[in-house]
Amino acid sequence: MTLDLEMEEIIKVFFEESFECLDAMESGLLTLDTTADRETINTIFRAAHSIKGGAGTFGFMEIAEFTHSVETLLDEMRNGMRAVTPDAVQVLLQSVDVIREMTQSAQAKQPILTVGADALNGELARILAQKNVVAAAPITDTAALPAAAAPVPPKSAPQAPGNVAVTSISGWRIHFVPELTLFETCNDPMRIFAELAGLGRLDVTAHTDRIPPLPTLDATHCYLSWTLVLHGAIEQARVIEVFDWVETVSKISYEPIYLAPDAGVPSAVGAGAAAPVAARPAAAAEPAAAPAAPLVVAKAGSDAGSIRVATEKVDALINLVGELVITQSMLGRFAEKYDPEDLESLRRGLIQLARNTRELQESVMQIRMLPIGFSFNRFPRLVHDLSRKLGKKVELKLCGENTELDKTVLEKIGDPLVHLVRNALDHGMELPDKRLAAGKSETGTLELNAFHEGGSIIIEVKDDGAGLNKARILAKARERGLVEPDEQLSDEQIYNLIFVAGFSTADTVSDLSGRGVGMDVVRRNINDLGGHVQIFSNEGVGSTIRIRLPLTLAILEGQVLRVGKEIYVASLVSIIETVQPTREHLSSVAGRSELFKHRDSYLPIIRLHDLFDIEPDTRDIAKGLLVVVESDGRRVSILVDELLAQQQVVIKSLETNFKHVPGLAGATIHGDGTVALILDIPGLIHNFLERQSGRIELAA
Repeated sequence: MTLDLEMEEIIKVFFEESFECLDAMESGLLTLDTTADRETINTIFRAAHSIKGGAGTFGFMEIAEFTHSVETLLDEMRNGMRAVTPDAVQVLLQSVDVIREMTQSAQAKQPILTVGADALNGELARILAQKNVVAAAPITDTAALPAAAAPVPPKSAPQAPGNVAVTSISGWRIHFVPELTLFETCNDPMRIFAELAGLGRLDVTAHTDRIPPLPTLDATHCYLSWTLVLHGAIEQARVIEVFDWVETVSKISYEPIYLAPDAGVPSAVGAGAAAPVAARPAAAAEPAAAPAAPLVVAKAGSDAGSIRVATEKVDALINLVGELVITQSMLGRFAEKYDPEDLESLRRGLIQLARNTRELQESVMQIRMLPIGFSFNRFPRLVHDLSRKLGKKVELKLCGENTELDKTVLEKIGDPLVHLVRNALDHGMELPDKRLAAGKSETGTLELNAFHEGGSIIIEVKDDGAGLNKARILAKARERGLVEPDEQLSDEQIYNLIFVAGFSTADTVSDLSGRGVGMDVVRRNINDLGGHVQIFSNEGVGSTIRIRLPLTLAILEGQVLRVGKEIYVASLVSIIETVQPTREHLSSVAGRSELFKHRDSYLPIIRLHDLFDIEPDTRDIAKGLLVVVESDGRRVSILVDELLAQQQVVIKSLETNFKHVPGLAGATIHGDGTVALILDIPGLIHNFLERQSGRIELAA
């Protein structure tokens, strides 16, 4: 049972590292579009080699066999035998997708389908059949090139020791002496032998001289060693890679067997006297395909419910727990014996406890914080594929990839960002000829940027495309009855119309756009995360969509409000300002809605005491406070009795024990044990509008 659990853990690591290798392959292949860098090709090759070796070790032969075909093409590229062409890069990118799908199937313990692999094997074979392909541009060297990547020299008759002429290598004699702990790494010699037998006829001789007497024998140790004779003219590199996963826990030597021209029989070199060939001669040296160094978290295909944490974060957490234990011990003595003279010591202990608790909370939250680069990493491939499909030239710039936010927020922001990037490419970016006609570079620029601002994270999607056409948007909105014929809207109000469900300015429907779905989903998902989205655009110059999100969904930076005897909390992200109204700034619309003049706009007034049926201190608006809040680009004012402190609050779900309450996002518990309800500003506005008897246009 223990071995089964250990194997499950090792296989889990294999999947995580395979997905990381696939990400490395995809990232490297995308850079080959602009520069054929030899070190990049080597990195891609090593990633494919690691996946193939691991898949073969754990019995996922469909993955291993297809990856071997991919590896063959990459090997010819890195050896300078084949050009790096856009056609080959595209097929390799599609191969990455197929390997990822196969690996995900294996991870889910489902049958591994080979339909995609079979189709791409034909494409790989077609490219490999194109011999003597000369690169249009030389492959550049950016680092010292491993010997394995050097161009293959012209073949000549090899020389055996003693200057005996031979015609060719006819096989290999391999001495395989594993360490006793071989089985602890879950390596199975029988799998190795089976893979060797796939290369040629194999003779195996086992040596039992290391087996101890039965009373001292440990069944978990590997006492056997082997001499393996592999027949056939097989490249040494192919023989060596079979042992990639065991070479760190084994002693292995490789002796070539030559075929003498006059004798017609094999001649083993080093049969007792001559020194064996080095395990990795210069002409076939290749860095070991050991598992790739783990990143902080597996990005694709990994278990969404788990997280891999950097060691330093765990160490910091352990240190803080130690400090907390010391403080608890300090305070514990007061429970046993209380002396009024020790009041100052008690006070110091409580201060220390508060500090430890705050630092512990921050440390625990840091464990959930991941760089947004894990979400950004999907976009180079997305932009590459869509720009090719649309016939556009686009340069993607990523900034602020190390900006951290909560894992839950990171997972939920991915789909909205995909929608925004697709829209920018399809609607915003012009075709090369139109850009040139407008005096722009034929290559457009799309930028994803992330940074911290206060207690929030800002994500911006910028493009230097055509920008939003205000006249067209407004005309479509009036055509659909969303805007009155004589109604005047600000630029921001016009831009926000694109977030209306079903709204689209596209003349034709494609698989990318035109159906009016996407942008309303973007806004809804961002609102669900407690954030909001803004649009800035300059026609003919470009557009920027700015998303403001909380760093975490577990803790809220809130403003505490009081209405009567009830306490509420509103997210600081939603609050614009708080004002003391005067009577000259108050008015109403046909007696149905009360309005507050805020600068140049009239904002509806939401009376919380009416919505939640509670008794306030006063019903006179002029004697209360108005909190101006914003959601979906629209603003309203909320009437409260008193503004209390700003503080971080821990969010507790109401839906776990109660049904969903419109206008409420959850609850929190204050230090005195009282419960405060957390306002859901978007839901509050929606609930307010439903209670109105007429159509009230909220100011932007």
